[in-house]
Amino acid sequence: MASRTEYPRPDFERESWQSLNGLWQFAFDDKGVGVKERWYDHPNFNQTIEVPFCFQSEASGIHDLSFHDHIWYYQHFILSSEQLKKRVVLHIGASDYETEIYVNGQKVMTHIGGHSSFHCDITDFLNDSSVDLVLHVYDPSTDEFIPRGKQYWKEQHESIWYPRTSGLWQPIWLEFVHEAHIDKFRLTPDIDKGILHADIFVSVEKDLSLEMIITGMDNQLINRQEMTINSHSTFHIDIFKRKVFKHNIHQFGQVWSPENPYLFNIKWVLRDGDLILDVVKSYFGMRKIHQKDGIIYLNNRPYYQKLVLDQGYYPKGLLTALNDEDFVLDITLAKQMGFNGCRKHQVVADPRFLYHADRLGFLVWGEMANAANYSCDYVKKIENEWIEVIKRDYNHPCIVAWVPLNESWGVPMINTDLQQQAHSLSLYHLTKSLDQTRLVASNDGWEMTLTDFCGIHNYAHGTEHEMKKQNEFAKTLKTRESMIQSMPAGRNIYAQGFQDRGEPILLTEFGGISLNTHEGWGYTEVSNSEDLLKQYQRIIDAIQNSECIRGFCYTQLTDVFQEQNGLLTFNRIPKVDVNAIKRINDFKPLTIKK
Repeated sequence: MASRTEYPRPDFERESWQSLNGLWQFAFDDKGVGVKERWYDHPNFNQTIEVPFCFQSEASGIHDLSFHDHIWYYQHFILSSEQLKKRVVLHIGASDYETEIYVNGQKVMTHIGGHSSFHCDITDFLNDSSVDLVLHVYDPSTDEFIPRGKQYWKEQHESIWYPRTSGLWQPIWLEFVHEAHIDKFRLTPDIDKGILHADIFVSVEKDLSLEMIITGMDNQLINRQEMTINSHSTFHIDIFKRKVFKHNIHQFGQVWSPENPYLFNIKWVLRDGDLILDVVKSYFGMRKIHQKDGIIYLNNRPYYQKLVLDQGYYPKGLLTALNDEDFVLDITLAKQMGFNGCRKHQVVADPRFLYHADRLGFLVWGEMANAANYSCDYVKKIENEWIEVIKRDYNHPCIVAWVPLNESWGVPMINTDLQQQAHSLSLYHLTKSLDQTRLVASNDGWEMTLTDFCGIHNYAHGTEHEMKKQNEFAKTLKTRESMIQSMPAGRNIYAQGFQDRGEPILLTEFGGISLNTHEGWGYTEVSNSEDLLKQYQRIIDAIQNSECIRGFCYTQLTDVFQEQNGLLTFNRIPKVDVNAIKRINDFKPLTIKK
């Protein structure tokens, strides 16, 4: 199995880096004795694993679905003399769930959280050019109080639950930086003023020179300036220089959208006198998303989101794509079917997926993996990890909504429990405190508290033979009143004490039509491709005729293990003509007026 070789985070790219993906030594520690016995001192593990694939996946070379809560990794590598002249930073895209890092027998750090990225400076733990890197990961298989998404707490996956993902499942790499380097930056577009607000942070408190160069897609120079920076500075860059741009931005095509994914390139050069300390490349899109009076606007125009549910699983890699082409294929097929975006469901998207969504023009709802149950300890875990996710992915123009909670997962008593309602409110306000530029759902599906849009899940559309259910489904979708009063899955749309405030209504889960499967399941089933198209047309017609629905998310893009209700098979083979789906999706909704 070939390793992932692409630069892991293309919105924060350096030239001086080294991938650590590939074959590692590996061991199960089922008795949990590794730390006590100091396995990190003399690693000699009895298996090998292909990183960054989890041991449960076929791509890892192990493919073991049984419980192994403690696992160990070991890699030995040699650093060059040039690399040793700089600080050595270890990056991990994601490791599920608690990860301890040891370098040359010394503990460097512990990270808790299975879906967010983290890094550490390992320079002070190096003795010479020879490096022994050991990771110990603890992933409690049956714990229902940690953010786990669709990962099942039983050994055999079933129903809507899938195999677990333990340990490394996104890339691991090294970067080599000066003591003074660019630590992070935040890019906030303002299309109303034609300005990009850029907050830049460097690693030291010292007067340094920072040069910024912005170019357009045709490499024309947009802005170039240099300033003194000490720890932190803010740029306010006029992107739409000519006045006419500010009033006709759509005409000039420099705002980002699925139909026109215009990206600007940006490069930062940090200097101390004539010495170049750091060079970082990135990009951004001038994009605005907001809601007002029950309508969602993209770049100040009413915009109807036609999304598809994407659970991010792959047959051989589970939550890890085998290569970049897997991301591109999913986005391309979805766009060919007439979808303009996806809801990444119960998984945090790989940064390379987000990069291709930015580049190809594909909306993304960023969703947090939820726990199954509620506790006070869980609150701290999900909030800490959610903060890391938002900070990492803030700069991607494709992300237009954040979904911290889904279908009352982690908050099963939210309908009446004031404490769990407070948790939903805290996640909403926490998200808003970090990001004022995107929409936030409080609890997508039902039992919502405070929310920017009303996302409703409803699979009660019946089969081709159930005319009563068909009529009830179409009637429910018709008006705002009937949508708010509906009780999908027996749940209230708003939790007790909360009510409709006129937010935009979207049907954010429905469909799930299975095509003649005998080994899996769907919410409804048809016997052939022709009938699948007919049923898809019928359901979309009900949405099209709604007086209140402002967008939708169809379940789902692909089959996922036993849940075989995708428009594509698990291997990404279309079940019906993608052009036929596109013709149905290209409808003009009643709720969007020119």
